[in-house]
Amino acid sequence: MYEDKILTCRECGVEFVFTASEQEFYAEKGFANEPGRCPQCRAARKQRKNSGGFGSRTARPQREMFTVICGACGVETQVPFRPSEDRPVYCRDCFNKNKNRY
Repeated sequence: MYEDKILTCRECGVEFVFTASEQEFYAEKGFANEPGRCPQCRAARKQRKNSGGFGSRTARPQREMFTVICGACGVETQVPFRPSEDRPVYCRDCFNKNKNRY
């Protein structure tokens, strides 16, 4: 049904193959447009977006972490929320072991 197509990257101008299997994948996902960038430029663009470079969304501020003592095993750990005095806080391991109980 699908045949390989030669496309030209709009970013670097290099020709690349849009394979039949890629076309089938795009159709399954409901993508209406063919890729405009070669795989290398797509990967580089994705890397830039994920690292906070050009085209990325506003970077999140660094989360404030709070040092606490685990209420179950006593190990020191950090949590991304301000703990309240009236409730115990658990390290990741103790929380995961007993999460059905909490």
